[in-house]
Amino acid sequence: MTLLERACRGERTERPPVWLLRQAGRYQETYRTIRKRASLLDICQTPALATQVTLDAVDQIGVDAAIIFSDLLLPLMPLGQSLSYPERGGPRLTPTLTPDDVSRLPPVNVDESLGYVGDAVKLTRAGLSKNLSLIGFAGAPFTLAAYMIEGGSPGNFVKTKIFMRNHPNEWDALLSRLASVAKDLLLMQAQAGADVLQLFDSWAGALSPTDYLAFAKPYTQQVFEGLPKEIPTIHFGTQTAGLLPLLKDTGAAVVGLDWRVNLAEARRIFKTTPVMGNLDPTVLFGPRDTLQKEAQRIIREGGPQGFVFNLGHGVLPETPLDQVVCLVETVKAWRW
Repeated sequence: MTLLERACRGERTERPPVWLLRQAGRYQETYRTIRKRASLLDICQTPALATQVTLDAVDQIGVDAAIIFSDLLLPLMPLGQSLSYPERGGPRLTPTLTPDDVSRLPPVNVDESLGYVGDAVKLTRAGLSKNLSLIGFAGAPFTLAAYMIEGGSPGNFVKTKIFMRNHPNEWDALLSRLASVAKDLLLMQAQAGADVLQLFDSWAGALSPTDYLAFAKPYTQQVFEGLPKEIPTIHFGTQTAGLLPLLKDTGAAVVGLDWRVNLAEARRIFKTTPVMGNLDPTVLFGPRDTLQKEAQRIIREGGPQGFVFNLGHGVLPETPLDQVVCLVETVKAWRW
């Protein structure tokens, strides 16, 4: 069993396992070189390229786990939306989804429409050291719905919140469908060789605790309830400080925390539930001794049992590669 799997199961580890959100990306020269000849979608849909990008990150920064290079919005294409990534402003999805469209959403067979993700997982697992974990992932139902309804990064979520409050039957049908697709995608990755599964709810923090309970949490639970209990699972969202008590029983083995959350306080709330996080990514731009001290503070607050070291969100594109390497080395040098 890998170090990451042990920590995800709540075991005491000699040091925390470390991997980073967006650990493959534009901060790497190798990735930038590939992007000169291939779009983001090209990489995601070409298993050999996705594998290369995934493994390059592991080799360059020395983390304890690979996370398959993919995109959480890919399942929206077989659901009938066109996905593009302009140079500025984030992803674009067309046409935007209305309540009347929900009943017309086509069925999705992930093996047929998203099989390239499973193929990339198989190739990556074959090329990855056995003592390192491979993480598969999917987008959570609420986050996927927000993208579908808003047509891109949701901003103030007005369209999404009008939809969920004014059209509860269509909202339930939509999120139930998205929960099924996310579950099937995660199962496919597990069958292809993923050791750990993560559900990203990027926009969960846009909801009040009351709205999260009513409009998001039940569908997140549907995803986790459909996954094998023997595979460790992680639930990660941003701006979730106000939702911490509600995240404890979504069904995930591990709760990921962004940098806005006090890790020591989260530990008190979650008790024995493993947690992951949560260094502010901008610390990687500061002096090296500050970076090391902040990483060590996070480790102490996380504790020796059931803790996975990560950033509180993804590696920023401008981040110096040597700083990322320094962070990983600092965590790997720790001993309790």
